[in-house]
Amino acid sequence: MITPYNVLRHELIGLDAKIVAASHPGYMVSGTISDETRNTIVIKTSKGEKKVPKDSVVLELNLPDKSVVRVDGKLLVARPAERLKKKYRIRFTE
Repeated sequence: MITPYNVLRHELIGLDAKIVAASHPGYMVSGTISDETRNTIVIKTSKGEKKVPKDSVVLELNLPDKSVVRVDGKLLVARPAERLKKKYRIRFTE
């Protein structure tokens, strides 16, 4: 089960995502994550698919338990299977 504490160690494909901060204004999209590589996330929007680099965005993810989590994309830069090996210090802000 995906929780705010373990979201970095889970699969992101299928989650609803919204980009709330980006280095380029063209990256400000929202939709469902449809694919993920080492450096990019593909978000399926109503206008098609948009490929966004992970290291230059802040994502707001809607989890299945109706909670919302903001994740800095720099923490996600790795292959999905390799993220399991990383250790993270999680900090929550209001």
